[in-house]
Amino acid sequence: MLRSLVLLAALVLAPPGAAPLLAHQQKIAISTVSVNPRTERIEVVHQVPVHDAEHALRAQGIKSADIVGSADSREAFARYVARRFLFEVDGEAVSLDYVGSEISGGSLMVYQEAPAPRADAMARVNSQILTDVWARQENRVNLGSGTNVTTFIFTAGEPPREVVLAR
Repeated sequence: MLRSLVLLAALVLAPPGAAPLLAHQQKIAISTVSVNPRTERIEVVHQVPVHDAEHALRAQGIKSADIVGSADSREAFARYVARRFLFEVDGEAVSLDYVGSEISGGSLMVYQEAPAPRADAMARVNSQILTDVWARQENRVNLGSGTNVTTFIFTAGEPPREVVLAR
């Protein structure tokens, strides 16, 4: 009980700006893959906690990783995501173009896209984002849109999974 009160007092009395010191890894990333019928493009959105993204960049040797304040850090993490996210259609690797990134709440959003395949194409996906940093990392990949969504959960070393890409 005394320990809990001391911790609560430390949190309440912490100086402004101390919040990053109290941050911890969430160890979860969410990727959404859908086809935009207006543009006929596959749109991929990766949502990663900012703190986790910065930690991953530091693990790669980038000492001054600052996702919030540096476009270079955001782009470095986007390149990392591209290496760790597998997306194939009908057995062929799809090169996802980097569209941009932004901060939303406490998350970094990384946007990618590619031309959409035919309606009944078989998609193969694997998300190993941050699994090289934390063995307990969990990545959710949602494929589809509306009420027709398939969700896969990946951890370190998991094999790719396949699904018909719904439109």
